Amino acid sequence: MRKVFLIIVLSSLSSGCAVLVSNAASSFSSDLAASVLNQDDPELVRDGLPTLMLTMDSMIEGSSDNPQLLAAGASLYATYGAVFVSGEERSMKLTGRARGYGLRAMCETYEPSCVWPNVTYDEFVATLDGIGSKDADILFSYGLASLAYLRARSSSWDTVAEFPLIQALFDHYLNISGDAVNSSVYTYMGIMHSLRPPTLGGEPELAREFFEKAIVESSGHDLNAKLEYAKGYAKLMYERELHDRLLNEVLDADPNQNGFVLTNVMAQKEAATLLAEADDYF
Repeated sequence: MRKVFLIIVLSSLSSGCAVLVSNAASSFSSDLAASVLNQDDPELVRDGLPTLMLTMDSMIEGSSDNPQLLAAGASLYATYGAVFVSGEERSMKLTGRARGYGLRAMCETYEPSCVWPNVTYDEFVATLDGIGSKDADILFSYGLASLAYLRARSSSWDTVAEFPLIQALFDHYLNISGDAVNSSVYTYMGIMHSLRPPTLGGEPELAREFFEKAIVESSGHDLNAKLEYAKGYAKLMYERELHDRLLNEVLDADPNQNGFVLTNVMAQKEAATLLAEADDYF
């Protein structure tokens, strides 16, 4: 499960930057987001993000009730804590801050969300109904931060219990986001519906629909969607032909697609590893 949540956060780096871009009307933020997403050196991004995170902290300190700033901070800390940090204790600390920022962003936007950490599943779902399309981006950022937070604590049973809440959150996001939907959410939903085999209540065919939707919505430019399709569905269902076809398509594709370069480069590295290990699995 730790690996699953790592990929979820990695593939959502673009959504985190999208929230950052939406803050004020800053051309600097827009240019910065584009440069990160189109960077083909993951190590450079890893080394550079802490400076941006500290800058975001200082901006939040000066505007602690700004939901856009809080959401941007949540996305940045979630990305760094889950993708670029290897130590479990440090990852837990950073993703904890991510979720804290995300909850504050939601609380400033929608008061009933302030008690989310202490509610039951039914209570949580009931409060989602009050969140409309204008707050979809804030909800998305809270979901991203929550996934990173849970991934860092994947050994705890509390993670298993909270997982359905995050799935319900993204279901609601899909309902309210309309044409502005972030296509990465379809990949997340595919992963969440393929975590368990059918014998344990999983819905792999629904997962397949979400993965294929993610590929279509990104016009095939988001290679991580195909990578997760191979890992989450093809391996689960022991479909070797589909598994190898998807991974070879990832490797053969041009990673230099605007807005996806960073995640595509990382997806290709993992695709090569998975193909090399396929004979041992199937």
